[in-house]
Amino acid sequence: MSDQFTTFDAARTALLLMDFQASLLDGLTQPEVLLAQVRRTQRAALRAGIHQVQIRVAFTPDEHAAIPLHNKVFAPLAARRALGLGDPGTEVHWSLQDGGCGHVVTKTRVSAFNTTSLDQSLRERGIDTLVLAGMFTSGVVLSTVRDAADRDYRIIVVGDACADGNAELHELLLRDVLPLHADILTVASFEVLTRTADWPRLG
Repeated sequence: MSDQFTTFDAARTALLLMDFQASLLDGLTQPEVLLAQVRRTQRAALRAGIHQVQIRVAFTPDEHAAIPLHNKVFAPLAARRALGLGDPGTEVHWSLQDGGCGHVVTKTRVSAFNTTSLDQSLRERGIDTLVLAGMFTSGVVLSTVRDAADRDYRIIVVGDACADGNAELHELLLRDVLPLHADILTVASFEVLTRTADWPRLG
């Protein structure tokens, strides 16, 4: 994992906290360890005045019904009516609700951009840089990184504020795949970066 410090403009940056909801955290062996890292990332971003967006996945009954049977990820969820809108398990984890959740975006597919108005919302705020933390690394993190790269965002992934049920796959993605599109930082590096008094502007 790279620890090279990256400079950026806080006013043009957003932190995306992705899929940190109870129903998904149950898929990890040590969710409390991940949440502690995410909380550190969130605090650093809030201190620096970085815009925060919470991403979650949840479905209305009509959205469940619209999922085709050949969708290998979401059809099994639809069959069980899992992740239904209003289910407490779809809410942002309580430990990340610092004074509320901030801007919450609800999606019905893997990427934070797909099925949402996230891109429009970020563009309207003049945001061109994204800091990502999420679970799972092979799911929302990978999909959102590639989607954001295609939309020409500058991307930072806080690697140890991400997790996957498959630890080897998580490490592979952080080492060999995600750096093709993003800068990979540790939580500690991100904290140092956000304490920098004079952040150069991009461009």
